[in-house]
Amino acid sequence: MGSILKSPVDGPVYSLFSTLPEAPPDEPFSVNGAYKKDCSPHKVNLGIGVYRTSEGSPWPLRVVEEAEKQIHEASDINRHEYTAIQGDPEFLNLAADLVFGFGEKEGSAVSVAEQERKRVVSIQTVSGTGANRLGAELLARNVRPRCVWIPDPTWANHYAIWELAGVPHKSYPYYDASRKAFDFEGTFRTLAESANEKDVVILHACAHNPTGADPTEEQWKMLARLCKDKGIIPFFDLAYQGFASGDAKKDAWAIRHFFHELELVEFCVAQSFSKNFGLYGQRVGALHIALTSTATEVVSEKVFSNLCHLVRGEYSMAPRGGAEIVKTVLSNNKLRKKWQEDLTTMSQRIQKMRHALFNELSKLNTPGEWTHVINQIGMFTYIGLTESQVKVMTEKHHIYMLKSGRISISGLNEHNVRYVAMAIDDVVRTVK
Repeated sequence: MGSILKSPVDGPVYSLFSTLPEAPPDEPFSVNGAYKKDCSPHKVNLGIGVYRTSEGSPWPLRVVEEAEKQIHEASDINRHEYTAIQGDPEFLNLAADLVFGFGEKEGSAVSVAEQERKRVVSIQTVSGTGANRLGAELLARNVRPRCVWIPDPTWANHYAIWELAGVPHKSYPYYDASRKAFDFEGTFRTLAESANEKDVVILHACAHNPTGADPTEEQWKMLARLCKDKGIIPFFDLAYQGFASGDAKKDAWAIRHFFHELELVEFCVAQSFSKNFGLYGQRVGALHIALTSTATEVVSEKVFSNLCHLVRGEYSMAPRGGAEIVKTVLSNNKLRKKWQEDLTTMSQRIQKMRHALFNELSKLNTPGEWTHVINQIGMFTYIGLTESQVKVMTEKHHIYMLKSGRISISGLNEHNVRYVAMAIDDVVRTVK
């Protein structure tokens, strides 16, 4: 029964929403909120997934600032107009090129690339979250998978997205805590024995969140064959292309392998430009549907029209500002080269901090094995602390991270890495 509210005109009334259940808080944003309230001069934020400089400050990419200047100086009177429902076509072509490598072909291979491009249906989205959500909705409504296989652990939002789409989920064991590495055997065995045709499997294309542990190329090849043999639908989450290794082509290797080697396997790619362009709040992304090489133009048009129908009913069209920045950079060879330099700057700093943390822990002779810190890749690592140890890290040392022990390496710098290492050493020795 709804709670009674006082109305100055009609007397007591009931709220339609008084019986709503309390929605679970989002942990990364909750951790970030707690960090901001902490007044300790020693506090360290290892919870939020954004890039920070060695001074702990945000870093608008230099190439993004240059692109913004160009856009401003152009004074295009159409810059605030509506785009099409599917978004900016030029941006979408560039985004697809970045994922699948169509634009990298030369000579006689160009015509082949143009034929391959026709296999991909793309639509602009509200960053990677929107791409994941739109893809889930498309599959739920039209393919009707019996379940989606989600890696354990994974980005927490995957569960909410597929729950909202009405598709039951099951987990596959992604991380081997004893080896602090990707559990290929557990992943392969679970999918081989239990996944059914038209089930969906979520795959992190690179820099797995939260573990930083990725499959090898040979393991990707085996997973690709498994998807083909069992009729499983791969759904790639591509949030860190170029940010993970500094090389956009290398970070897209798995997706390109699935596309070129398995022409009869159809799959989805949720692409985000938040991390690799630093456009976190601009919400720039795309969803790509890779069709079989035998799919007709009619099929492609149906997929496209259904995606547009979903977008129109959800948010009409994605925002254009951030996409304009990405388009400006990727369509200009000079700016694109500068973007690659910015990617190298970010990825190298992350690698430098991984090695710095490992070295500090080694100097302290901290109990345990810590090579996973330098073996894992990308923004995050599973440091290997228990929930009780994480609690002490926060309450005693004012170091904030997720209760799973996931830390954002970007939150480390030359000024705090030793302090963080000493805190880890303390909790490992004193807290179970």
